[in-house]
Amino acid sequence: MSASPDTAAPVSDEPLVLVDRDGPVARVRLNRAGKYNPLSAAMIAALRGALAGLAADAGVRVIVIAADGKAFSAGHDLNEMGAERSVEELRALFASCSELMLDIQRQPQPVIARVQGVATAAGCQLVAMCDLAVASANARFAVSGINLGLFCATPSVALSRNVGRKAALEMLLTGDFIDAATARERGLVNRVVAAEALDEEIARLAASIAAKSPAAVAAGKRLFYEQLELGIGAAYARAGEVMACNAVQPDARAGIAKFTKR
Repeated sequence: MSASPDTAAPVSDEPLVLVDRDGPVARVRLNRAGKYNPLSAAMIAALRGALAGLAADAGVRVIVIAADGKAFSAGHDLNEMGAERSVEELRALFASCSELMLDIQRQPQPVIARVQGVATAAGCQLVAMCDLAVASANARFAVSGINLGLFCATPSVALSRNVGRKAALEMLLTGDFIDAATARERGLVNRVVAAEALDEEIARLAASIAAKSPAAVAAGKRLFYEQLELGIGAAYARAGEVMACNAVQPDARAGIAKFTKR
């Protein structure tokens, strides 16, 4: 949902999203630091376009979603949710945001959130939907729509799939912030480091993943999310099929051959 304190400001000529490459790692950076990197309709479209382009690039093994400034993202732009907006317009806005979140899950490459500051409402949802997340020790998280009389319904989908039910519902019902250490304890982020060590820690994590078989990583990521939505019997059946198909791929054949007699 929304918690961005966005105010009327001159339109910037700067792109909403910046993409750069460092070998097999691509960084997608939200580029509205002065406005707390809101997930406006235009920002959502820009992120979706960037991810689609990277999905088709076989040279990209890992994607990092990053931002600068005080906020990773403060959520939806409240200017797009005012009283003049019809329910049809709001449905379209939330549907496009949900598609962005699903794009991240469908992305063949693992996506790491680099959380340097505050992540609220749909910004917290964005962190939760990334496959992995590394946060600065001074990062904070909240799903704060309830403070505006608006339950963060769509962020609840991602949050409840990351943290326990009671912890998720407490955040959703109170709108209270949690710090980075608590976010790690609850499973919202993987690692917490000092601000000055954030990029180094993400580089290590990305390098470890990038060194693995891209086919195995893509198949494994897809299977991981598929099996979560299945009953245990169906999950094992699907996992067995994926593992069998993976085992006959060239990378797996070569890896297994190192430990078997010829």
